[in-house]
Amino acid sequence: MKKTFAALSGLILSTVLFSAAWGAADVKKELVADPIPPRTQGAGPHPRIVLRNVTIVNGTGAPAQGPFDLVLSGDRIAEIRSIGAPGAIDPKLRAAPGDYELDLTGHYVLPGFVDTHGHLHSLNDGQNVPSDYVLKLWLSSGITQIRDLGSDRPIEWLVDIKKRSARNEIVAPRIDVYPFFHKILDQPVNDVETARRAIRDAKRRGADGVKFISAEEDVLYAALDEAEKIGLPTTMHHAQHMVAYANVLQTSAHGLDSMEHWYGLPEAMFPDRALQRWPVDYVNTDEQMRFAESGRLWQQTSPPGSKKWNEVMDTLLERNFALSPTFTAYLTSRDFMRMSRASWHEEYTLPSLWDWYRPSRVNHGSYWFDWTTEKEMAWKENYRLWMQFVNEYKNRGGLVTVGSDSGYIYNLYGFGYAQEMELLREAGFDALEVIRAATQSGAKVLGRDKELGVVRVGRKADLVIVDGNPIANLKLLFGTGTIRLNDQTGAVERVGGIKYTVKDGIIYDARALRAEIRDMVLRQKSEGKVPPGPMKIETADASQPTAGGQSHEH
Repeated sequence: MKKTFAALSGLILSTVLFSAAWGAADVKKELVADPIPPRTQGAGPHPRIVLRNVTIVNGTGAPAQGPFDLVLSGDRIAEIRSIGAPGAIDPKLRAAPGDYELDLTGHYVLPGFVDTHGHLHSLNDGQNVPSDYVLKLWLSSGITQIRDLGSDRPIEWLVDIKKRSARNEIVAPRIDVYPFFHKILDQPVNDVETARRAIRDAKRRGADGVKFISAEEDVLYAALDEAEKIGLPTTMHHAQHMVAYANVLQTSAHGLDSMEHWYGLPEAMFPDRALQRWPVDYVNTDEQMRFAESGRLWQQTSPPGSKKWNEVMDTLLERNFALSPTFTAYLTSRDFMRMSRASWHEEYTLPSLWDWYRPSRVNHGSYWFDWTTEKEMAWKENYRLWMQFVNEYKNRGGLVTVGSDSGYIYNLYGFGYAQEMELLREAGFDALEVIRAATQSGAKVLGRDKELGVVRVGRKADLVIVDGNPIANLKLLFGTGTIRLNDQTGAVERVGGIKYTVKDGIIYDARALRAEIRDMVLRQKSEGKVPPGPMKIETADASQPTAGGQSHEH
């Protein structure tokens, strides 16, 4: 699939660097229709829904409790009624009948998940996926709240979708809109007054916050100051070409509320230098070179437990700074085979998205020009140190959230979120801490913890319902579930997968949503004459001793 990229004129240097670092400059093209259909799925809301016999994990870090009858009224949790003890339910304690009821014996109920790093891609992005596909992947994965961190469309495009979701006119999580700072205005932002005006303009047009990637030093700090003044939350991907003057200590000192990924954090802890060690032939706009060297960065920083390590952590904790690590966004770098051959790609990844993932000089995150074992080994060590910092930050009271940053690097919407939960578990979080990060902590970072993030009377009826115990096995949260041997029948069964997602008191059958997504994928494969089953990455096979050795796929 060929893509044509045309650079926009008049961009300031920092924006040019940002665009090039992402593999392509901004694209000028005529937008195509990408309608999100009206909602036809979901039961409710009803005046009284009763979910009977549930076990609740409330999102605060408390252990599972139950059994309960959980009563929903409209879009709120109305009652959590204890009905006895496990194995000893007292019928006299049951909640009164409802307009709609489900017997959920054996099921666990969690708060709706908050994804603090999402991007609603569309048919007008390089991923070439319908927005409806992304929204349904998110919701079927239990995600009821997304913080969208930037797109190429105007703020108004996403604000309109946000409003339609809030009215439950479409099948979608609720959305917080954080536009890219450098895309707020239709002109370059190269002075402090324009920077301040951009921040005010974003709020006027309906943004919930702002995401920074790149800006000149005075522009960045003026924008952060203005955001503080008008109460607009901020987060940042600290791009490598600016960390020399804007690492996390510097940006958080100027009011930045949270960070994405990890860029800017190890650079704040260098013990013997001010800048990262780059090879003399390093070019930041070569993505394989950039990601390969990023995999060596944590090894250059101060070791765990050192004075510098503790100074940086203490400072960020004092500033109530939040981390959204997005471990899953870089997982392919330490294990290309695991991510590229993940079991869900066969049925849930659209061929158009697969084209975006393939090695490419122009598609962002498709930097697998010649990936090596040595690069993967460096990334494994990167993860070890990075995870140690994040886990210790959590242990010392810091806010850590679950963000997936899907749609790049073989990271699939929804499925990447469940992977991120497993990666936090690998980092040292226990399962209850993972669930808290995905729920209460995410709601706190978004400033929505009075409404979302915990199962509590009076809060929004946003819930994840799982057949089985996700504390014992987080794999039950994946859309593909997990494999289990049935010793009674000898059958190898696939079990799990979120059963219901509840948003605003509307109960969605997550399995039906996933079936709809599978149909989208089958239809696109059929239309493109892509064979059923796993999709190939290579478009030519030079490893076989055949004449020509060509093996093309769509």
